[in-house]
Amino acid sequence: MLCDSCKERDAVVQVTQVTDPPVRQLNLCEKCAAERGIETHVTMPKQPLADFIQAVQQKQLLAGSESWRCTFCNSTLRDFRNTSRLGCAYCYGAFEAKIRDLLRGVHGTSKHQGKRYRPPAEGGVEEGGSVATELRTRLRRAVEQEHFEEAAKLRDQLKVME
Repeated sequence: MLCDSCKERDAVVQVTQVTDPPVRQLNLCEKCAAERGIETHVTMPKQPLADFIQAVQQKQLLAGSESWRCTFCNSTLRDFRNTSRLGCAYCYGAFEAKIRDLLRGVHGTSKHQGKRYRPPAEGGVEEGGSVATELRTRLRRAVEQEHFEEAAKLRDQLKVME
């Protein structure tokens, strides 16, 4: 369909003019629509209040990032911020209050609605294998961070298991 104004280019905008009894419909190209002050591109309105609220929430999340620490793997909220990964399954419980809003924003809800984890069939992994692996990971992190008292406790726990 050609533009009703210039009769040269394809019409991309349809304008309905309601004046006295006759109602007119105009089909305009982008150039003619722009000349009449009609925007042809949809732009998202800026929401400075929403941006401000998000910035405040982000600041609150990061404010106490060192004081929030997982008791199982010893990772902090700052570690999560830097890597976008939690240290272990217990981190979800430790940081739940701080990451709830983040999960809502990313997934639309803060509750898991997907498939549930099912452990492998019996006989595939020896009893306590995953706990020993987790303890070794914690031991390695404790040594890297020079928390030698914690590392000694973890080493002793591993010896008891083996």
